Amino acid sequence: MLDIKFTGATIVDGSGSATYVADIGIVGDKIARIGNLSTLQARKIIDVKGKILCPGFIDVHTHDDNAILNMPDALPKISQGVTTAIVGNCGISSAPSKIEDIPPDPLNLLGKKEDFKFPTFKAYIDKINEIRPAVNIAALCGHLSLRNNAMTDLYRECTDQELDGMKRELALAMQQGAIGFSTGLAYGSSNSASTTEVIELAKVAAQYGGIYTTHLRNEFEEIIAALEESFTICDQADLPILVSHLKCAGIENWGRSEEVLNTISNAACYKRIHMDCYPYTAGSSTLDLKQVDEKVRILITWSDSHPDIAPKYLDEIALEWNMSQLESAKKLQPAGAVYFSMNEEDMQNILRHEKTMIGSDGLPHDPHPHPRLYGTFPRVLGKYVREHKLLTLSDAIRKMTSLPAKKFQFEKRGLIAEGFYADLIIFDWESINDTATFDQPKQLAEGIVHVLVNGKISYSKGSTTVERNGKYLTRSDQTIKQNKKI
Repeated sequence: MLDIKFTGATIVDGSGSATYVADIGIVGDKIARIGNLSTLQARKIIDVKGKILCPGFIDVHTHDDNAILNMPDALPKISQGVTTAIVGNCGISSAPSKIEDIPPDPLNLLGKKEDFKFPTFKAYIDKINEIRPAVNIAALCGHLSLRNNAMTDLYRECTDQELDGMKRELALAMQQGAIGFSTGLAYGSSNSASTTEVIELAKVAAQYGGIYTTHLRNEFEEIIAALEESFTICDQADLPILVSHLKCAGIENWGRSEEVLNTISNAACYKRIHMDCYPYTAGSSTLDLKQVDEKVRILITWSDSHPDIAPKYLDEIALEWNMSQLESAKKLQPAGAVYFSMNEEDMQNILRHEKTMIGSDGLPHDPHPHPRLYGTFPRVLGKYVREHKLLTLSDAIRKMTSLPAKKFQFEKRGLIAEGFYADLIIFDWESINDTATFDQPKQLAEGIVHVLVNGKISYSKGSTTVERNGKYLTRSDQTIKQNKKI
């Protein structure tokens, strides 16, 4: 007896292979049978003839560390077909955290002081499994989180003693279930870290089979040097690397995507390199004065010092205040911003590269978030596959499923195959699309019919269900060792 049987599905299995039509049978949390299942009985039978059935999307770049605890229904994620979210990116993670005052930038993207309550990775993982969110979660250990725990001044290089403390804390986090180590070297609070500091920490992650993900030290004119630094870290620490939200930022940098991609292709460690990107030409983060140049338009999404002003464009605020944009930006800090700083052709070149995965990089704590929080995955399928034919449907699904599952070593996920976990999406090919915009960013995607997480239907046609069934995921080679001394 099957628990659920989907009949007549057009299956895109996640491997990049051609589509085929079959029935899918679910027992418990696994795919039990694939084929003509007309003779098999099931407790629930759902006819999905004419609909696409594929593995659940793996969002490789999120900042939902604390948001998933406050909003466990994970509506921005599950409504676009995401069944697994990787948190702890850009060097910022909820655990291990020791926040005694206002969180330093950009840790403030994850929330306020009271949101940081996990001194160990075990405490964070236990909380995830306790609340059982609607989607699966896996977490990286953030470099800035380690620095903030070990250092009183983030704007300098660490001492040997501080580095030793960070290494011990990272080793414990890896033992307890972290899947890797992330950096955000472009941010002022991490920029003072030397390459040697990062290598020594990455070596610790490598000892436990982890991955290294990096928000490069520079995504503007010095992007090639920043990439080469990441290759050095990859080589010397001997671990796989994921370059986060790869882009050519800033007008002076437009048109360099081929140069950037060729640099990656020619790297000695190319086999271990992957990238992620989002399908938009605007980025979002905290307000960075270095990016205020009056050439790139900037949308202010929040401001602690002037909370009533957002959302509003910086040039409009500057005009009202009769100040330069830079003076206005200083007055607004701390604040959040969307930067319209990228070129469409560059973004498309990066998106279609064979080693690029998809990451939303959404900011769920932002009161006026970038639309990528709600729209990333359906936008890829609707705009760049169906309309622009930049990718085939099979390859786009591969980038969202089996490619990240293999990169992050998630066992039996990312493919439609018997014995694999039933993280599944059923969607309408003709109507799938993003509806979130920069003016109205909190809009659900269209065309998502059902989303299953570990065998349970957790989202149907615009609303979540009571069956939250996510859990914390570890790497396939990892046994969590909670009591081992280091």
